[in-house]
Amino acid sequence: MGITQRVIAPFKQTTGLARWILLSGLVLVALFILLAIFAPWIAPYGHAQVRVDGEMFPKNGPPSAEHWLGTTEGFYDVYSRVIWGSRTALQVVIISVVLSVLLGAPLGLISGYIGGWLDRVLVLVMDALYSFPSLLLAIVFAFLLSDLLGGGVLSAGVALTVIYVPQYFRVVRNTTISAREATYVEAARAMGAPRRTVITKYLFGNVVQNVPVIGTLNAADAIGTLAALGFLGLGIQPGEAAEWGYDLQRALPGASAGIWWTGVFPGLAIVLLVTGLTLVGEGLNETVNPTLRKRRLLPFSLPPRETAAVIADEPKDDR
Repeated sequence: MGITQRVIAPFKQTTGLARWILLSGLVLVALFILLAIFAPWIAPYGHAQVRVDGEMFPKNGPPSAEHWLGTTEGFYDVYSRVIWGSRTALQVVIISVVLSVLLGAPLGLISGYIGGWLDRVLVLVMDALYSFPSLLLAIVFAFLLSDLLGGGVLSAGVALTVIYVPQYFRVVRNTTISAREATYVEAARAMGAPRRTVITKYLFGNVVQNVPVIGTLNAADAIGTLAALGFLGLGIQPGEAAEWGYDLQRALPGASAGIWWTGVFPGLAIVLLVTGLTLVGEGLNETVNPTLRKRRLLPFSLPPRETAAVIADEPKDDR
Protein backbone atom coordinates (compact mmCIF):
# COMPACT_ATOMS: atom_id res chain seq x y z
CA MET A 1 0.00 0.00 0.00
CA GLY A 2 1.45 3.34 -1.07
CA ILE A 3 1.59 6.52 0.98
CA THR A 4 -1.38 8.00 -0.90
CA GLN A 5 -3.52 4.95 -0.17
CA ARG A 6 -2.52 5.04 3.51
CA VAL A 7 -3.80 8.61 3.71
CA ILE A 8 -6.98 8.13 1.67
CA ALA A 9 -8.07 4.77 3.12
CA PRO A 10 -8.56 6.00 6.72
CA PHE A 11 -10.35 9.10 5.41
CA LYS A 12 -12.89 6.92 3.60
CA GLN A 13 -13.59 5.03 6.82
CA THR A 14 -14.34 8.12 8.92
CA THR A 15 -17.84 9.24 9.80
CA GLY A 16 -19.62 12.12 8.13
CA LEU A 17 -19.07 14.40 11.14
CA ALA A 18 -15.31 13.78 11.14
CA ARG A 19 -15.15 14.54 7.42
CA TRP A 20 -17.13 17.73 7.90
CA ILE A 21 -14.80 18.85 10.70
CA LEU A 22 -11.69 18.15 8.64
CA LEU A 23 -12.98 19.74 5.44
CA SER A 24 -14.26 22.83 7.28
CA GLY A 25 -10.86 23.33 8.87
CA LEU A 26 -9.08 22.83 5.56
CA VAL A 27 -11.27 25.45 3.89
CA LEU A 28 -10.52 28.04 6.58
CA VAL A 29 -6.80 27.31 6.57
CA ALA A 30 -6.69 27.34 2.75
CA LEU A 31 -8.32 30.78 2.77
CA PHE A 32 -5.58 32.23 4.96
CA ILE A 33 -2.89 30.47 2.94
CA LEU A 34 -4.20 32.12 -0.20
CA LEU A 35 -4.28 35.50 1.54
CA ALA A 36 -0.69 34.98 2.69
CA ILE A 37 0.59 33.93 -0.72
CA PHE A 38 -1.18 36.63 -2.71
CA ALA A 39 -0.89 39.39 -0.09
CA PRO A 40 1.07 41.74 -2.41
CA TRP A 41 -1.76 41.60 -4.94
CA ILE A 42 -4.73 41.50 -2.53
CA ALA A 43 -3.64 44.17 -0.04
CA PRO A 44 -4.03 47.68 -1.49
CA TYR A 45 -1.22 49.06 0.67
CA GLY A 46 1.91 47.89 2.43
CA HIS A 47 1.81 46.70 6.03
CA ALA A 48 3.58 49.88 7.23
CA GLN A 49 2.29 52.31 4.61
CA VAL A 50 0.66 55.44 6.05
CA ARG A 51 0.33 57.69 3.00
CA VAL A 52 -0.43 57.52 -0.70
CA ASP A 53 0.55 60.17 -3.25
CA GLY A 54 2.04 62.20 -0.42
CA GLU A 55 -1.25 62.37 1.51
CA MET A 56 -1.52 60.81 4.96
CA PHE A 57 -4.23 58.28 5.75
CA PRO A 58 -6.86 59.49 8.24
CA LYS A 59 -6.29 58.68 11.88
CA ASN A 60 -8.82 56.14 13.22
CA GLY A 61 -10.87 56.58 10.07
CA PRO A 62 -14.04 54.47 9.88
CA PRO A 63 -14.61 51.95 7.07
CA SER A 64 -15.05 53.74 3.75
CA ALA A 65 -14.62 53.26 0.04
CA GLU A 66 -10.92 54.19 0.26
CA HIS A 67 -10.27 52.09 3.36
CA TRP A 68 -12.66 49.14 3.49
CA LEU A 69 -11.98 48.24 7.12
CA GLY A 70 -10.95 51.69 8.30
CA THR A 71 -7.61 52.97 9.58
CA THR A 72 -5.80 52.73 12.92
CA GLU A 73 -4.39 55.21 15.37
CA GLY A 74 -1.02 54.84 13.64
CA PHE A 75 -2.59 55.76 10.26
CA TYR A 76 -2.32 52.16 9.01
CA ASP A 77 -4.94 50.61 6.72
CA VAL A 78 -6.73 47.88 8.71
CA TYR A 79 -7.57 45.76 5.67
CA SER A 80 -3.95 45.72 4.51
CA ARG A 81 -2.70 44.93 8.02
CA VAL A 82 -5.09 41.97 8.29
CA ILE A 83 -3.99 40.59 4.92
CA TRP A 84 -0.28 41.00 5.61
CA GLY A 85 -0.81 39.64 9.12
CA SER A 86 -1.92 36.30 7.66
CA ARG A 87 1.46 35.98 5.96
CA THR A 88 3.27 36.82 9.19
CA ALA A 89 1.23 34.32 11.20
CA LEU A 90 1.78 31.47 8.76
CA GLN A 91 5.49 32.19 8.48
CA VAL A 92 5.90 32.03 12.25
CA VAL A 93 3.79 28.86 12.44
CA ILE A 94 5.81 27.11 9.73
CA ILE A 95 9.14 28.05 11.33
CA SER A 96 8.09 26.99 14.83
CA VAL A 97 6.42 23.71 13.85
CA VAL A 98 9.13 22.61 11.40
CA LEU A 99 11.96 23.35 13.82
CA SER A 100 10.06 21.64 16.65
CA VAL A 101 9.57 18.48 14.59
CA LEU A 102 13.18 18.46 13.37
CA LEU A 103 14.45 18.73 16.94
CA GLY A 104 11.85 16.89 19.02
CA ALA A 105 11.17 13.82 16.86
CA PRO A 106 14.81 12.68 16.34
CA LEU A 107 15.64 13.31 19.99
CA GLY A 108 12.59 11.27 21.03
CA LEU A 109 13.59 8.43 18.71
CA ILE A 110 17.19 8.31 19.97
CA SER A 111 16.22 8.69 23.61
CA GLY A 112 13.51 6.02 23.48
CA TYR A 113 15.56 3.46 21.58
CA ILE A 114 18.97 3.87 23.22
CA GLY A 115 17.82 4.59 26.78
CA GLY A 116 20.39 4.69 29.57
CA TRP A 117 21.98 7.90 30.82
CA LEU A 118 21.22 9.74 27.57
CA ASP A 119 17.53 9.07 27.99
CA ARG A 120 17.57 10.27 31.60
CA VAL A 121 19.35 13.51 30.71
CA LEU A 122 17.05 14.32 27.79
CA VAL A 123 13.93 13.50 29.82
CA LEU A 124 15.15 15.76 32.61
CA VAL A 125 15.76 18.67 30.22
CA MET A 126 12.47 18.25 28.38
CA ASP A 127 10.45 17.89 31.58
CA ALA A 128 12.08 21.05 32.93
CA LEU A 129 11.04 22.96 29.81
CA TYR A 130 7.57 21.41 29.82
CA SER A 131 6.97 22.38 33.45
CA PHE A 132 7.10 26.10 32.64
CA PRO A 133 3.93 27.85 31.41
CA SER A 134 4.16 28.10 27.63
CA LEU A 135 3.50 31.83 27.46
CA LEU A 136 6.07 32.58 30.16
CA LEU A 137 8.68 30.47 28.38
CA ALA A 138 7.91 32.21 25.08
CA ILE A 139 8.25 35.64 26.74
CA VAL A 140 11.65 34.73 28.19
CA PHE A 141 13.07 33.43 24.92
CA ALA A 142 11.53 36.26 22.88
CA PHE A 143 13.28 38.71 25.19
CA LEU A 144 16.59 36.85 24.93
CA LEU A 145 16.41 36.51 21.15
CA SER A 146 15.35 40.10 20.47
CA ASP A 147 18.96 41.32 20.60
CA LEU A 148 20.41 38.31 18.80
CA LEU A 149 17.91 37.89 15.95
CA GLY A 150 16.00 41.15 16.14
CA GLY A 151 12.26 41.57 16.50
CA GLY A 152 11.29 39.85 13.28
CA VAL A 153 9.57 36.68 12.13
CA LEU A 154 12.59 34.42 12.73
CA SER A 155 12.96 35.54 16.33
CA ALA A 156 9.29 34.87 17.07
CA GLY A 157 9.41 31.47 15.35
CA VAL A 158 12.47 30.32 17.30
CA ALA A 159 10.96 31.55 20.58
CA LEU A 160 7.86 29.43 19.95
CA THR A 161 9.97 26.43 18.95
CA VAL A 162 11.24 26.02 22.50
CA ILE A 163 7.66 25.54 23.71
CA TYR A 164 6.76 22.67 21.39
CA VAL A 165 9.96 20.61 21.22
CA PRO A 166 9.18 18.79 24.52
CA GLN A 167 5.75 17.76 23.23
CA TYR A 168 7.15 16.00 20.16
CA PHE A 169 9.93 14.51 22.25
CA ARG A 170 7.54 13.00 24.80
CA VAL A 171 5.14 11.56 22.24
CA VAL A 172 7.81 10.06 19.98
CA ARG A 173 9.87 8.74 22.92
CA ASN A 174 6.91 6.98 24.56
CA THR A 175 5.90 5.41 21.25
CA THR A 176 9.48 4.33 20.56
CA ILE A 177 9.77 2.61 23.95
CA SER A 178 6.67 0.55 23.13
CA ALA A 179 7.74 -0.22 19.57
CA ARG A 180 11.36 -1.17 20.23
CA GLU A 181 10.23 -4.47 21.79
CA ALA A 182 8.02 -5.37 18.83
CA THR A 183 8.69 -8.55 16.86
CA TYR A 184 9.74 -6.80 13.66
CA VAL A 185 12.34 -4.72 15.54
CA GLU A 186 13.74 -7.81 17.29
CA ALA A 187 13.87 -9.58 13.92
CA ALA A 188 15.79 -6.69 12.40
CA ARG A 189 18.29 -6.76 15.26
CA ALA A 190 18.62 -10.53 14.99
CA MET A 191 19.44 -10.18 11.28
CA GLY A 192 22.31 -7.87 12.19
CA ALA A 193 20.77 -4.57 11.18
CA PRO A 194 22.76 -1.65 12.66
CA ARG A 195 21.15 0.67 15.17
CA ARG A 196 20.83 3.49 12.66
CA THR A 197 18.99 1.26 10.19
CA VAL A 198 16.58 0.03 12.85
CA ILE A 199 15.76 3.58 13.93
CA THR A 200 15.37 5.12 10.47
CA LYS A 201 13.87 2.20 8.53
CA TYR A 202 11.80 0.24 11.04
CA LEU A 203 10.90 2.61 13.87
CA PHE A 204 10.61 6.03 12.30
CA GLY A 205 7.58 5.36 10.10
CA ASN A 206 5.67 3.73 12.96
CA VAL A 207 6.29 6.27 15.71
CA VAL A 208 5.66 9.53 13.86
CA GLN A 209 2.05 8.86 12.90
CA ASN A 210 0.76 11.27 15.55
CA VAL A 211 3.17 14.05 14.60
CA PRO A 212 0.89 15.65 11.94
CA VAL A 213 -1.97 15.83 14.44
CA ILE A 214 0.24 17.42 17.08
CA GLY A 215 1.61 19.79 14.45
CA THR A 216 -1.79 21.19 13.53
CA LEU A 217 -2.81 21.63 17.17
CA ASN A 218 0.53 23.29 17.94
CA ALA A 219 0.03 25.57 14.96
CA ALA A 220 -3.28 26.73 16.42
CA ASP A 221 -1.64 27.30 19.78
CA ALA A 222 1.24 29.15 18.11
CA ILE A 223 -1.19 31.67 16.60
CA GLY A 224 -2.58 32.48 20.03
CA THR A 225 0.86 32.63 21.65
CA LEU A 226 2.18 34.88 18.90
CA ALA A 227 -0.79 37.20 19.36
CA ALA A 228 -0.12 37.25 23.12
CA LEU A 229 3.52 38.18 22.56
CA GLY A 230 2.50 40.95 20.18
CA PHE A 231 -0.12 42.19 22.63
CA LEU A 232 2.56 42.43 25.33
CA GLY A 233 4.93 44.24 22.97
CA LEU A 234 7.45 41.36 22.90
CA GLY A 235 6.58 39.93 19.50
CA ILE A 236 7.21 41.19 16.00
CA GLN A 237 7.87 44.90 15.83
CA PRO A 238 5.43 46.94 13.68
CA GLY A 239 8.14 48.03 11.26
CA GLU A 240 9.21 44.43 10.60
CA ALA A 241 5.84 42.91 9.68
CA ALA A 242 2.11 43.16 10.36
CA GLU A 243 1.05 41.24 13.46
CA TRP A 244 -2.51 40.85 14.75
CA GLY A 245 -1.62 40.81 18.44
CA TYR A 246 0.15 44.15 18.18
CA ASP A 247 -2.83 45.62 16.32
CA LEU A 248 -5.14 44.44 19.11
CA GLN A 249 -2.96 46.09 21.73
CA ARG A 250 -2.97 49.38 19.82
CA ALA A 251 -6.75 49.16 19.43
CA LEU A 252 -7.49 49.03 23.16
CA PRO A 253 -7.37 52.79 23.88
CA GLY A 254 -9.92 53.52 21.16
CA ALA A 255 -12.36 50.77 22.13
CA SER A 256 -13.98 52.89 24.85
CA ALA A 257 -14.44 55.72 22.33
CA GLY A 258 -16.43 53.54 19.91
CA ILE A 259 -13.55 52.86 17.53
CA TRP A 260 -14.37 49.18 17.07
CA TRP A 261 -12.95 48.44 13.62
CA THR A 262 -9.30 48.59 14.68
CA GLY A 263 -9.70 45.62 17.01
CA VAL A 264 -12.60 43.60 15.62
CA PHE A 265 -11.03 42.57 12.33
CA PRO A 266 -7.58 41.49 13.64
CA GLY A 267 -9.31 39.62 16.47
CA LEU A 268 -11.67 37.95 14.01
CA ALA A 269 -8.72 36.85 11.89
CA ILE A 270 -7.09 35.25 14.94
CA VAL A 271 -10.29 33.43 15.88
CA LEU A 272 -10.90 32.11 12.36
CA LEU A 273 -7.36 30.86 11.80
CA VAL A 274 -7.14 29.21 15.23
CA THR A 275 -10.55 27.59 14.65
CA GLY A 276 -9.49 26.30 11.23
CA LEU A 277 -6.25 24.77 12.52
CA THR A 278 -8.06 23.24 15.49
CA LEU A 279 -10.67 21.66 13.24
CA VAL A 280 -7.95 20.24 11.00
CA GLY A 281 -6.20 18.77 14.05
CA GLU A 282 -9.37 17.19 15.40
CA GLY A 283 -10.31 15.83 11.99
CA LEU A 284 -6.86 14.34 11.45
CA ASN A 285 -6.95 12.83 14.91
CA GLU A 286 -10.14 10.93 14.17
CA THR A 287 -8.82 9.96 10.75
CA VAL A 288 -5.37 8.77 11.78
CA ASN A 289 -6.13 7.34 15.22
CA PRO A 290 -7.78 3.90 14.74
CA THR A 291 -9.19 3.92 18.29
CA LEU A 292 -11.24 7.04 17.53
CA ARG A 293 -12.11 6.25 13.93
CA LYS A 294 -15.50 4.63 13.47
CA ARG A 295 -15.60 2.34 10.52
CA ARG A 296 -18.58 2.58 8.26
CA LEU A 297 -20.59 -0.63 7.93
CA LEU A 298 -21.31 -1.80 4.42
CA PRO A 299 -24.99 -2.38 3.58
CA PHE A 300 -26.08 -6.01 3.89
CA SER A 301 -29.24 -7.56 2.51
CA LEU A 302 -30.58 -11.12 2.65
CA PRO A 303 -31.44 -12.92 -0.60
CA PRO A 304 -35.13 -13.02 -1.59
CA ARG A 305 -37.24 -15.87 -0.20
CA GLU A 306 -37.77 -17.42 -3.62
CA THR A 307 -34.02 -17.66 -4.21
CA ALA A 308 -33.47 -19.14 -0.76
CA ALA A 309 -36.22 -21.72 -1.34
CA VAL A 310 -34.71 -22.77 -4.68
CA ILE A 311 -31.31 -23.20 -3.09
CA ALA A 312 -32.82 -25.31 -0.28
CA ASP A 313 -34.70 -27.55 -2.73
CA GLU A 314 -31.68 -28.28 -4.91
CA PRO A 315 -30.58 -31.93 -4.66
CA LYS A 316 -27.44 -32.46 -2.72
CA ASP A 317 -24.60 -34.58 -4.02
CA ASP A 318 -23.98 -37.33 -1.45
CA ARG A 319 -20.76 -38.44 -3.07
